[in-house]
Amino acid sequence: MLKVKNLKKIYPKSDRVAVDDISFELRPGEIFGFLGQNGAGKSTTIKCLTGILPFDSGTIEVCGYDIVKEPIKAKMNMGYVPDNHSVYEKLTGREYVNYVADLYKVPADLRRERLQKYCKLFRLEFAIDKQIKSYSHGMKQKICIIAALIHEPKLWVLDEPMMGLDPQSTAEIIAHMREHCAKGNTVFFSSHNLDLVKKLCHRVAIVNEGHLIDLFDLAGNEENKANLEERFFRITGTYDARLFEDYVAQESADMRPDLPVEEARSEESAENSAPESEETAEEKPFELEEAPESAEEKPEQPKSARKSRLSERAEEIGKPTEKE
Repeated sequence: MLKVKNLKKIYPKSDRVAVDDISFELRPGEIFGFLGQNGAGKSTTIKCLTGILPFDSGTIEVCGYDIVKEPIKAKMNMGYVPDNHSVYEKLTGREYVNYVADLYKVPADLRRERLQKYCKLFRLEFAIDKQIKSYSHGMKQKICIIAALIHEPKLWVLDEPMMGLDPQSTAEIIAHMREHCAKGNTVFFSSHNLDLVKKLCHRVAIVNEGHLIDLFDLAGNEENKANLEERFFRITGTYDARLFEDYVAQESADMRPDLPVEEARSEESAENSAPESEETAEEKPFELEEAPESAEEKPEQPKSARKSRLSERAEEIGKPTEKE
């Protein structure tokens, strides 16, 4: 699907080799992750294989077509989503997609069908006839993706496709990457999101300072998935053991991150050695507390007290008391 062999690129007026002797091959039906730090050579490699940049030596073939000798045939089999969503912002979304479809010679009936499908998939039906300059970042990214897919390319190349997207948009793009791959096509994308790469990719390559350092399988290899972050940081020279410390396990082992270890342990031992009172040592049965008496409700008084008050009242008015 894609063959890159001994690719080398040096920018004019620069002594630094941006891409140095990179070689890899992509298989049909796979999602391939391309990893590296900023400035490692990822975007330069992508721009070379899409025909945007010339390169100094090496060969690039897309579906059997050399990108230098047969650029039109090679590009007809490729869809590209750049990292900066470069579009003609004075066009509407529909006009832009039709413009791209014309370049790829997509028949009118097919482009209408596909545009309707992708607008529904990416929730752009309400905005497709509005100027692109009114779109949000995520909407511009989506219209670039639709334009890259309008001709159903065998190779789909994405440079940082999830940057700045909300979770819903990210999930939609991931789902379609998998659908595109399931049809026997190939997806090649660069990313800084290692968790996403781990979850999505069949294979991954790591580049550093223009060199391809490592290329390995992720699909079906749980060990490689588990070690991806550490492997990446070691290759790029940014490994720090602190990044991989298990703070949850440390806290469960009675370590306090806000206190020195010895002080945290001494606090815990002091708490454990405190004597328990007799009340806390023995379990007490649950007892309901009696509600306090309200001002309106008073307890019934004994008969002798009532008789005494009746006698006093009778003496005041000069009448004998009633016998109860």
